[in-house]
Formats: sequence, C-alpha cells, structure tokens
Amino acid sequence: MKKSLSLAQCFAGFVLFVYGVSASDSIGTDLSRFFTGSPTEKTMWILIGGFAAGMIGASGLIRSSPSL
Repeated sequence: MKKSLSLAQCFAGFVLFVYGVSASDSIGTDLSRFFTGSPTEKTMWILIGGFAAGMIGASGLIRSSPSL
C-alpha cells in the first residue's frame, strides 16, 4: 500500500513540476521576469512543490523496497 502511495506522489510531483516549467514560459512570467528579474511567486511555488513532492515520493519508494 505504501509503495503505491509513494508512486502516486512521485508521479504527481513530476506532473506538478512539468506544469511549473510550462508556466515559467508564460507571458505573465515573462513580464514579471522583465520588470522584476524573477518569475512570479506562483510559478516558483509550483516548481518547488512539484520537486518536493517528487523527492518525498521517490524516497518513499526507496525506503519501501525490500532489502536484500
């Protein structure tokens, strides 16, 4: 059960990270980057959240694997 939840979280983190990368190429983010020098906060939180969820899911997969 834990392995399937970890796999789902890893997949959700990957999807969220890909969504954040595509959001970083949007017009709003380009304008924000032009005026402030950094992307929008929403884009940054999506990228950070996706990366964190993927890493937590991956660590759950590694820990739930049987040891030899």
